[in-house]
Amino acid sequence: MLERSKFWWAVLGVVAAGCTMNEPKPEPPASPPAPVIAAPSSPPVDTAAEEAKALLAQAETDVQRARAKRALWSKAWEDLVAARQAAAGKDHARASRLARRASELAALGLEQLAYPPVR
Repeated sequence: MLERSKFWWAVLGVVAAGCTMNEPKPEPPASPPAPVIAAPSSPPVDTAAEEAKALLAQAETDVQRARAKRALWSKAWEDLVAARQAAAGKDHARASRLARRASELAALGLEQLAYPPVR
């Protein structure tokens, strides 16, 4: 009987604690909106340059992978070197084209490994 009364007192205490309401805090007065300051304009993004940079990095990776497997074609290497020079000369269209071709040729060199050697 004693244990039941402790249980009910505990339940009553929880219910009583839940019934108490806190007074809502008054909200501080709204401050005037802060003035909008224009951020300095960022330089325009040259998408051709970014694309050429990404394609050149991919070509570097592909050529290194083919070279490590001893499957690098000389034309892939020549195109990679020419793509580097075009990127240095800010000729982004040519750099993209050459880097894409270097990646393709490196992939073909790796694919050639799947075929049997010629006697």
